[in-house]
Amino acid sequence: MKKLFFLSVAFLLFSFNGNAKSIQVKNQDELQEAIKNAVAGDEIVLANGIWKDIQIKFIGNGTALAPIVLRAETMGKVTIEGVSDLKLGGTYLEVSGLYFKNGYTPSATVIDFHIDKKNIANHCKVTQCVIEDFTQLNRVREDHWVELWGRNNQLDHCYITGKSNQGPTVMIILKGNESINNHHQITNNHFGPRPRKGGPHGETIQIGDSGTSMAPSYTLISNNFFERCDGEVEIISNKSNFNEYRNNIFYKSEGSLVLRHGNYCTIDGNIFIGDENSDFMGGVRVVNTGHWITNNYFYKIKGEEFRSALAVMNGVPKSPLNRYNQVTDAVIAYNTFVDCITPWQFSVGANMNKSDVLPVQEIRSARPERIVVANNIIYNEKANDFPVKAYDKVDGVLFKNNVLNSPNNSDVKDKGIQTENISVTKISDWLYVPTVNQTAVYNGFDFANIKKDLFGTNRATANATGAIVLPINNKGIIDVASYGANWFPIKKVVETPKTIQVGSAKELVSVLEKASAGTIIELKKGMYVLSNSLVINKSVTIKSKDEKSKAILVYKGQSKSPAFLMEPKGNLRLENVVLKGEKEQYAFATLEKNMKSAYNLWVINVEINEFDTVLNAYKDAFADTISIDNSIIKNCKRGIRLADENDDLGEYNAEFVYINNTKFDAIQSSVLDYYRGGYDESTIGGNLLFDNNTVTNSGKEEPTGILVKTRGIVNVSVSKNTFTNNPVKLIALLWGEKGQAPKENNIKNSGEFKIEENLKQKMMY
Repeated sequence: MKKLFFLSVAFLLFSFNGNAKSIQVKNQDELQEAIKNAVAGDEIVLANGIWKDIQIKFIGNGTALAPIVLRAETMGKVTIEGVSDLKLGGTYLEVSGLYFKNGYTPSATVIDFHIDKKNIANHCKVTQCVIEDFTQLNRVREDHWVELWGRNNQLDHCYITGKSNQGPTVMIILKGNESINNHHQITNNHFGPRPRKGGPHGETIQIGDSGTSMAPSYTLISNNFFERCDGEVEIISNKSNFNEYRNNIFYKSEGSLVLRHGNYCTIDGNIFIGDENSDFMGGVRVVNTGHWITNNYFYKIKGEEFRSALAVMNGVPKSPLNRYNQVTDAVIAYNTFVDCITPWQFSVGANMNKSDVLPVQEIRSARPERIVVANNIIYNEKANDFPVKAYDKVDGVLFKNNVLNSPNNSDVKDKGIQTENISVTKISDWLYVPTVNQTAVYNGFDFANIKKDLFGTNRATANATGAIVLPINNKGIIDVASYGANWFPIKKVVETPKTIQVGSAKELVSVLEKASAGTIIELKKGMYVLSNSLVINKSVTIKSKDEKSKAILVYKGQSKSPAFLMEPKGNLRLENVVLKGEKEQYAFATLEKNMKSAYNLWVINVEINEFDTVLNAYKDAFADTISIDNSIIKNCKRGIRLADENDDLGEYNAEFVYINNTKFDAIQSSVLDYYRGGYDESTIGGNLLFDNNTVTNSGKEEPTGILVKTRGIVNVSVSKNTFTNNPVKLIALLWGEKGQAPKENNIKNSGEFKIEENLKQKMMY
């Protein structure tokens, strides 16, 4: 009987694949013809090489046993470049081994699981592909790198990194009955670094949108590695129902897994790893109804409010679809929090005191109700006496059998939160496990369905508080190579930086143009007269060979042109030089358009003199870091301008601005204009440290009468500065709600500081 069954299966497989063809194609015409004639079981092989400016429409109907396959001849040797995209329409189609780079999509997507209303993909798969830096020329032009439509589609074992323009990296569309109840699977991918965007709409994954947020999706996101996904506060934005997030690792990513809209989702067995260097790495944020958050492990999550390890929000009463529904009927159980700062934050976003500046649909006054928080562990190597923070009453939260090893001096005290002597064993640099099981657990309603712990141990056999039940076999080693495309080398070869000395302007221009990333250019003593901008499009250091004998750069270029032109991915470190202009140029400026990626600028021990503007950042340009330290800036019309994002859509021109130990003298307008407009909570919101500086004789032509302008910037420190003889009304107008206040400044004939508690902003939604 077994032999007969085997022969039957063999015959069945042969009947499906007997006529299958493998067709190699070498150009677009051959590819189109092969797709047109493909039948179930056929394989279309793209010849190795560069396929440039190609739009592939992969249409066909395979079967479960005989899909139609489109693949690279050799994985990674077929690159899709230029203005290109790929769209799938049909059933049982598979794509593998393609490498998208050096380009951008001409449409709204790079890979799209639909072509049009008649050609939607179902039971299709994209695997072992890479999309790297395939970003639009303008960072505010929106696209999605992968869009999933239809049902039962899969994205797996792909490496996706470098999206710097607007729009989620991966978007699941729920428009129409064809795409709900979709059961898509996004598994075993490596989502590599997504840089800070400087505005909203920088999610890595979004499932649905506000308009379809009540639709059932049933999407599974599992076993993915999210590495430094810093685009915005929502790494994953859940906006639909019945989705599952299991066994993912969020590694040093500045954001959270956010249940923004939608209900009845499961977050189980995920690991969130932060570090000491960022206060913006988050965990899980909860909105809406019926979610189960279990068996998750949080390490060194230091974020607050929206970015705390566990953020349970207040909602808007009778909320419209695009705002915040009340949190109800959620279960938060069997989680472990290690070395997190105030990991539990409840009624996050409560803003009843802002009714004078916000419309009623933005007032979040509905507290969480019927929430169960049980069997969790909070452990800190160094005492953290404030494990819980509440921004409103927590009368709708039931605490049961939660254990911590530090005293609880929080305002929230409950017999369900107890301090005990917990001992742990350090397994790896991030994994700490109890030395013994805490076997006394609370058995709540349906808790029997929490069947396994973080690492798959059966809780029915031996249950315990926290995410981990002993014994464990996991050594806390993250095998990054097991995620994403197995052919793609994640680690890049880092060359040893070269140091090159130059003695003339001609040499400087030539060496800079030919330099590899990381090159250090040392300027010999003397004067360097420049008639054209020095283009910075790579990482480079330019400094005087002898800091006691500074080289002098004299820029004689056209009016409104910069001495240093900052292009995408340009990182300039300028040290120990004198930079002079002729009063009509800019010292530094970005491109006026097509700033597709961020730049960085460090100015150290530099004298900047006689320029129209010190730094001019045009609209749509974005710097991750601008740092000016121990420098002198004088006799300029305008200072640092980061204010061209003035359409109030949440965008801004720089993330981190550090100005320290610097002297400003005779700056005719403001020394700094740093602006973010629009009511938006999805980003870091900008950071300014303006400390230990001296500002004299500046601001006399500033029309606003404000010397240091920071409207809308969230994180601002102005301390230990000296302001002397500046004919302005205000030194700065600070935002009280964000904790901004001047500290230890010395003021003489320079106006005053003013604090505005609640800032009225343009509504964006």
